[in-house]
Amino acid sequence: MSAFPTEAKVVIIGGGIVGCSTAYHLAKAGCDEVVLLERHKLTSGSTFHAAGLVGQLRADANITELLTYSVELYASLKEETGLDTGWKANGGLRLACCEERLKQLEQQTKTGQSFGLPMEMLTPSEAKELWPLMDISDVVGAAFLPTDGQANPSDLTQSLAKGAKLNGARILEDVAVTGIEMEDGKVTAVVTDQGRIECEVVVNCAGQWAREVGAMAGVNVPLFSVQHQYLITEAIDGVTPGLPTMRDPDRLTYYKEEVGGLVMGGYEPDPIPFAEEGIPKGFHFTLLDSDWDHFEQLMELALPRVPALETAGIKELVNGPESFTPDGNFILGQAPECESFFVGAGFNAFGIAAGGGAGMALAHWVMNGEPHADLAPVDIRRFGDAYRDIGKVKSETLDAYAKHYALAR
Repeated sequence: MSAFPTEAKVVIIGGGIVGCSTAYHLAKAGCDEVVLLERHKLTSGSTFHAAGLVGQLRADANITELLTYSVELYASLKEETGLDTGWKANGGLRLACCEERLKQLEQQTKTGQSFGLPMEMLTPSEAKELWPLMDISDVVGAAFLPTDGQANPSDLTQSLAKGAKLNGARILEDVAVTGIEMEDGKVTAVVTDQGRIECEVVVNCAGQWAREVGAMAGVNVPLFSVQHQYLITEAIDGVTPGLPTMRDPDRLTYYKEEVGGLVMGGYEPDPIPFAEEGIPKGFHFTLLDSDWDHFEQLMELALPRVPALETAGIKELVNGPESFTPDGNFILGQAPECESFFVGAGFNAFGIAAGGGAGMALAHWVMNGEPHADLAPVDIRRFGDAYRDIGKVKSETLDAYAKHYALAR
C-alpha cells in the first residue's frame, strides 16, 4: 500500500459523482498529482441514492452543452474502463396537460433543436405509444428527446473513479478533511485525520457538506439540504427495459424503469428541510425514514397517470436528502473569496445528469484559470454577500424546490 501523500497539485474533497468526474477529467487532461479525498466510501453521501435520470435540456445553451457532454461520456465510459455504468439511451418524454405547458414544451423543443438536440413534439397518442402504461385523458401534447436516458449512479461513479486512477489520480477513502490552511489568501494545504497534504488548489465537491468545507477556507457555498423521496415498485406488466424516462410536470412527478418496475418521485409544494443544525456525524450510506404521509400528495397525482401503481407491489420508499440551491441551478467555479478554491456542489437532484459535464468544466477551469464557456447561470459568483445568511438560503431554496416544475421556471 502506497504511503499517504504529503503533497499534491490538486486536492478534490468528496467522492461522489462530481468529485470523481473532476478527478477523471483532470487526470485525463494531464494534470499530475491529483488526489481525491472521501471521508467514507465513494458515493456514500447522496450519489448512492440518486434516482439516475439523465436529461439534457436546460434554458441556457452552455449548460445544455454540459449535460449533452455527460450523455456522450456515459455512452463511452464502459469501453474505456471496463466497468458498466448502467447507461441506457432510452429517451426522455415530457408531458403537457394544459395549453400553457404545451406552449412551454413547444418553445423548449425549438430551443433544444437550436442547441442541436433531436427533440420533437408528439401528440398524446404518440406519447402513449412510447409509454403504454399511462392514461392520457388529460394530456394535450408531449415532447420527446431520444438521446436522454438513465444510468446507475454508483456504477457510473466507480467507472469514473477507475478512469481517474488509470490516468494517474489517487483516490483515498476513509480520510476526513479537518481543516484547510491558507496563506496570503491562497490555499497551501489540506489537513486530514491521517495527515497534511500541501497543495496548490482545492476543489470542493463535498455535496451536502460543501458549505461546511467551504467555511474552512472562508468560502460561502449557499446550499441547503432537503428531503427528497421516490418510490420503487416491484415488476409491473408492460414495463420494458427500453421504457423512456418520463416527466409529468403538471402532476409534479417523474418516472423511470427499474428492473421491470418503476421509480416514481416528484417535487412536492411543501418540501421538508434536512439537518438544519448540521448533518449528523457518521451520515454515510444513510437514508431517512420513509414519510408516507408526506408522499401521499404525489401518489395521488401519479395514480391517475399510471393506474398500474395502485396494484403494484412496493419495494421501497426512498427518502434521501440532497443539496439544493436558492435558484435551482448548481454551483460551479472559482470562489470569489479565494482564487485557488473551486466548488462543484448543490446539484438540485440532477447531479447524475450534470456530473460528467460539470467535472469536465471544473477541470478546465482549474487548469486554465477560466471556464471553457460562459457558465454564468451556475457560476458561484452569482451569489452575493446576502447569501451568507443561512436563513435566506434556506427560505429561497425551499421555495425553488417547491417551484421545480412551475411554469415560471
